[in-house]
Amino acid sequence: MERSDPLGVLESTRFVLQQAQFVHLSPEGLDRVAQALLARPAGSPSWDHPLHWRGEREQTANYVLVLDTLNFSFWPEPRWRVDYRGQAYDGYWALAAALRRALEQGEPLWDAAYLASITADRLTRLLAGEGTVPLIEQRAANLRQIGQVLLGRFNGQFSQAIEQAGHSAAALVRLVVRHFPSFNDAVSYRGQEVRFYKRAQLLTTDLAGAFHARDLGEFHDLDQLTAFADYKLPQVLRYHGALVYSPDLAARIDRREELPAGSPEEIEIRAATVWAVEELGHRLAAAGRPMPAWRIDWALWNLGQELPPDAPPYHRTRTIFY
Repeated sequence: MERSDPLGVLESTRFVLQQAQFVHLSPEGLDRVAQALLARPAGSPSWDHPLHWRGEREQTANYVLVLDTLNFSFWPEPRWRVDYRGQAYDGYWALAAALRRALEQGEPLWDAAYLASITADRLTRLLAGEGTVPLIEQRAANLRQIGQVLLGRFNGQFSQAIEQAGHSAAALVRLVVRHFPSFNDAVSYRGQEVRFYKRAQLLTTDLAGAFHARDLGEFHDLDQLTAFADYKLPQVLRYHGALVYSPDLAARIDRREELPAGSPEEIEIRAATVWAVEELGHRLAAAGRPMPAWRIDWALWNLGQELPPDAPPYHRTRTIFY
């Protein structure tokens, strides 16, 4: 029995997979990934990390929105790094560290009026570290956008948007992609709209974590979310043979050649990632360990932290969506 698809992500990515020319799924590889996941403790994602900040209820909701507004494209080499309390971080954790540092220094990142007027120069100073975070102009524009929308529609408080969703993760995703264009992660493939909604879906699970699945983090339908299609998951799936690329695409990725955002190759990689996670869900359930897509996503991300140095690289696409 096929599961619910309230966001249209599964329907649209299925179309891509049926038409795909550059990427396909390997049942044998999916079996290997499923066995790798079954061999690990089940575990659960936790928001409670020293780099994650909490304030008052409304402040925390706005902060989580800010965090996921900026959570994309950390892949230049050498990587951007942030030193916080004597430890260096890169990627997502560098972002979390930089934001926490800024908050501790008195920057009101939870204030919609502050966000609505933030400049690229100020954001550069807030994210200062070793190297340069990419797409700084776009990141600042995204923050101004959420600040302006919060002020114009939700009295400056993301909590009001969350409450409008009525404890539905799917309803909140739809609301976010409608009102905050930088979250509207949808593209055209052969004339059809394809939805991924990576950061909007991740936002709901981050809220669930930040609020311990209560109050503004209580959602009754998190199991209706799909995988958060980015660049790390397909790297893991490819390493284990679950995603198979055409020889030309594999060579381009191995050369670290950038794939244009919205190109057929990039869309097919992301669509195949969504469906690989769906297939893994069937295998895990059959083995007695049912797991929703968002938890499988988390488990694969953790598996990816253990890839050997000679693992094939992730695909490189410069985009604000992941």
